[in-house]
Amino acid sequence: MDAVSRIEAALSSALQRADGPPCPPKLLAAMNHAVFPRGARVRPRLCLAVAAACGEDNPIVAETAAASIELLHCASLVHDDLPCFDDADTRRGMPSVHRAFGEPLAVLAGDALIVLAFENFVRLSFTPQRMSALLSVVARAVGAPSGIVAGQAWECEEAVDLAHYHRAKTGSLFAAATCSGAAAAGVDASEWRELGEVLGEAYQVADDLRDAAADADEIGKPTGRDFVLGRPSATRALGIEGAMSRLEALVARANQAIPPCRGAADLRALIMLEAKRLVPKSLARHAA
Repeated sequence: MDAVSRIEAALSSALQRADGPPCPPKLLAAMNHAVFPRGARVRPRLCLAVAAACGEDNPIVAETAAASIELLHCASLVHDDLPCFDDADTRRGMPSVHRAFGEPLAVLAGDALIVLAFENFVRLSFTPQRMSALLSVVARAVGAPSGIVAGQAWECEEAVDLAHYHRAKTGSLFAAATCSGAAAAGVDASEWRELGEVLGEAYQVADDLRDAAADADEIGKPTGRDFVLGRPSATRALGIEGAMSRLEALVARANQAIPPCRGAADLRALIMLEAKRLVPKSLARHAA
């Protein structure tokens, strides 16, 4: 199967384990609404790409890691859309979970997806070394001091270091994707952290540009929220042109950060493809 089909199958398998008569039907429906239909699946695709570049010997391990990372990402989106944060009505062109199911179920669905992401690892039998490496990488990407929870918490601070904010809120799961891909293939994950962190920062800069310069139909969620909420962003700090320059510099740095591996060319192609996809159409035309 291609990468996207592998990811969707792994996610479906994970969600099926939550399905059953003991589970409240609305909770299960909210969880599925958060995960399907799919988004770009950037993080799990990156995980599989790194695993392949490192010469994976057990594809199921990489698929499990990729699915867990996407479950965590989907959980973070559910919570990010809540009224206490972005108060977003839509996500991926559909009603956000709290709009479709109510705020209490949205909180619980996000919590359930986080737990499911870790449960997903323990269902498989693979070497203790790989299990330990994967759990360590993924857990580090979630909580304090520098995971996605910490990234969200930076929005509650009066003074924010933009780079720290971007690395935590977005870069942490990208680093988990690259490091998990390497760990799933049985190679040293630490060599792949820089690539993930740089890609995450680049993705967040691109997301800031999309919030400032795209329309809601293009990206499937409300725009202009950074300005309305007074949130730190690359466009507010650097302006549109400055943020575009920052994005280009980060993409170049990411290409340089790829460790020596047999699949380096494929990784570079994936990075360039994603960088082009993420630039708002109006800015892409301007850049061309």
